[in-house]
Amino acid sequence: MTLSHPQPFALAIHGGAGTIKRSALTPALTEGYHAGLRRALAAGHEVLADGGSALDAVTSAVMALEDEPLFNAGRGAVFTAEGVQEMDAAIMDGRDRGAGAVAGLFGPRNPILAARAVMEHSEHVLLIGEGALDLCRRQGLAMEEAPYFFTQPRWDALQAELERRRSGTPEDNSDGGADQRRHGTVGAVARDRDGNLAAATSTGGMTAKAKGRVGDSPVIGAGTFADNITCAVSATGHGEHFIRRCAAHEIDARMRWAGQTLERAAGDVVDELGVIGGSGGLIAIDRDGRVALPFNCSGMYRGAIGPEGLAMTAIHREEFRIG
Repeated sequence: MTLSHPQPFALAIHGGAGTIKRSALTPALTEGYHAGLRRALAAGHEVLADGGSALDAVTSAVMALEDEPLFNAGRGAVFTAEGVQEMDAAIMDGRDRGAGAVAGLFGPRNPILAARAVMEHSEHVLLIGEGALDLCRRQGLAMEEAPYFFTQPRWDALQAELERRRSGTPEDNSDGGADQRRHGTVGAVARDRDGNLAAATSTGGMTAKAKGRVGDSPVIGAGTFADNITCAVSATGHGEHFIRRCAAHEIDARMRWAGQTLERAAGDVVDELGVIGGSGGLIAIDRDGRVALPFNCSGMYRGAIGPEGLAMTAIHREEFRIG
């Protein structure tokens, strides 16, 4: 938890829960993750500091994360069992619960822009596959071919997982490896100067996932949610559990009807997910700009920034790096 006091405006981001174990993180890789988080925070903060909207801030922050190959979204998306990439994304506006989402998508450089196009240029909330691509083309979104999205570490991770399955080796999460395969997602939540909230989430899904599998990220109320009355939420974790528990909306409900604080509601939901096997975490912001960043696994790439412009980032259960 951080930024626990009211803020005129604030932004929080995540680059996925289920982080690389500490012993495998070289100093260079550690700095790479922190630098990627700082760039995303800076992108969103610039919008908010200039009086821009929460919606534009979360869009800018998530685009920065999608452009960073270290994170499982956009350019860093993982591969399905068939060796292709299928991306999901969602965005939600807390002013009126306007929302847009895409699933099973390949082509747009920034899937979060595809989700926003659905919200702003269609009568729908969720589009998949070719229908989503048609809208992206009509709106002139930047498109990329397969070489842009290919990264060797993601391909190697797919081969390792396929070999594990072929050999019949039981899945071992003692080093956090299973969590890493399941949890890759990026997201942002923000409150702007006018008190408006927004949330955005983007993911490549799970390494070696089944063709057509869709997780919680593009499911409004599960992995993404925003309402000015209560909070904005972006989740990361074992998506099937987050969908079954309507995790993001559950936080809203506890704040709205039980009068719980953001910190308690978000923390309790994440703890309860852990009990049923829903490893992961989330970021959330309330109508006063307070931020919560709970997780129940080895770590979560995360960061937050307020009006003072000091970027705070962390990976494992540790003190935040400042600046």
